[in-house]
Amino acid sequence: MRTVFGLVLMLGLGLAGFAVYMIKGYFDQQQAIIAAERNAAADRMPTVEVVGVGRPLPYGTVITRADLKPIRYTKDFLPEGTFADLEELFPEGEDVSRIVLRPMEPNEPVLASKITTPGGDAGISTRLTAGMRAFAISVNATSGVSGFLRPGDRVDVYWTGSVSGGDGRREVTKLIETGLELVGVDQTAEQGRTEAMVARTVTVQVTPEQAAKLAQAQSTGSLALSLVGLFDEEVAQTVEVDQSSLLGIIPEAAPQAVAAPPEPEVCSVRTRRGAEVVEIAIPCTN
Repeated sequence: MRTVFGLVLMLGLGLAGFAVYMIKGYFDQQQAIIAAERNAAADRMPTVEVVGVGRPLPYGTVITRADLKPIRYTKDFLPEGTFADLEELFPEGEDVSRIVLRPMEPNEPVLASKITTPGGDAGISTRLTAGMRAFAISVNATSGVSGFLRPGDRVDVYWTGSVSGGDGRREVTKLIETGLELVGVDQTAEQGRTEAMVARTVTVQVTPEQAAKLAQAQSTGSLALSLVGLFDEEVAQTVEVDQSSLLGIIPEAAPQAVAAPPEPEVCSVRTRRGAEVVEIAIPCTN
């Protein structure tokens, strides 16, 4: 009996070992087939290494080396505008930044159509400080400093209009805002522009309260800009000028009212004449 049990056990172990051997051989064969197909596909569709995106990059992101990684892309389907390496992406060095114009996702190749040129600007919204707003002011050749304004300059804003006072309505010019930064001139926000251009509008960076003040001022009068010097850190004081102060005219003082002379004191006595009462004036005695 024990001999039969031993034979059955040995037979079972032999069959199990044979099954493991067959399964391992099958898997090895499949792995070899997959590797062969992969190598064949690689031979048929060669790939190249390009600069890719390593994390989600939304609009307005300034691209840095940490945002990028090399990826493999099928050579035959490589889109136009890819970059082979970081030197090609940043030809002037990483200090001359490039900004995302269209969102990109991880493992996506960086395309020239989705980023700015080196040092280019992605629009005014990317240049606004947190909590600030962009406000447009209508100008002309005179009020716009003869076209010499550039994005990045600072300006003072003067308002001219009519105000009511005790002496009636009068025209005044008043300094209402100082040191506002220009973020755009007409439709350009490029700070490197050097040629003069007579603008029709300029865009300044302001707080919401300043935007409301400028909107009210622009609707009730005219605005003119004064360019602040590049190294001028002095804050302008409150300035208000009208025609009288401009020409040095001293307003005439209003004539003083003259008191009317007191009415003379009248003394009288009343007397009855029949049915009639008569009042007769007499000298007053103190």
